[in-house]
Amino acid sequence: MQDAPNGEGDGERLTLFGSFTSSSSFKPMLFLALAGLSFSFRTVNLKTGAQTRPDYLAVNRYGQVPALRHRGLTIVQSNVILDYLARVTGRFEPPHEQDRWQAREWLSWEADAITNVAKVRHYSRFRAVDPAVMEYFRPLAEAALDRVDQALAGRDWLVGEAPSIADLGCWGRMVFMAEGGFELARWPRLAAWAGRIQAMPGYAAPYELIPKKDAEIARR
Repeated sequence: MQDAPNGEGDGERLTLFGSFTSSSSFKPMLFLALAGLSFSFRTVNLKTGAQTRPDYLAVNRYGQVPALRHRGLTIVQSNVILDYLARVTGRFEPPHEQDRWQAREWLSWEADAITNVAKVRHYSRFRAVDPAVMEYFRPLAEAALDRVDQALAGRDWLVGEAPSIADLGCWGRMVFMAEGGFELARWPRLAAWAGRIQAMPGYAAPYELIPKKDAEIARR
């Protein structure tokens, strides 16, 4: 079994690399918090370009966050990390096979559709772009939010009768929607669903949950 890099503990220790401004980082952080799991956090400062340095590219060749190291494996892409964590911990994994596949279907769709919410937020806060760019992405983001709101008609969770990686992956990307100018109250079912997630023990907003520096997170 391969040890974690740079003496960061044995291979059984979960080590998550991420950034406190990143919705992609928030998704696995939220899983770990709600599951009550201990882990090591290694911050990757996107503002200073730490994601493009050779030491981090050796972890994630795409130069992105997040990345997870565990049991000698390196897992990248936030939704793949959610899939992995659900498989190895059994948490937020639907009990029925059809629902397990549907949860992963939601994660794939999220990466294609809800990511537009993150793009609008990014262009609103971190990078000025031509207004035509926003005119293109904002309707796509709103359509994705409409789709989730409609999917929640008559149900509490996106898949099955309990929260799953589908809920964590979708809300984890939407969580910064206000920074993109989206009013959560516009989508009442989505707002109620978000409230249920936020009421779960261990939940915290991204800027409270994700450390700004390297940290050892111990939970029972």
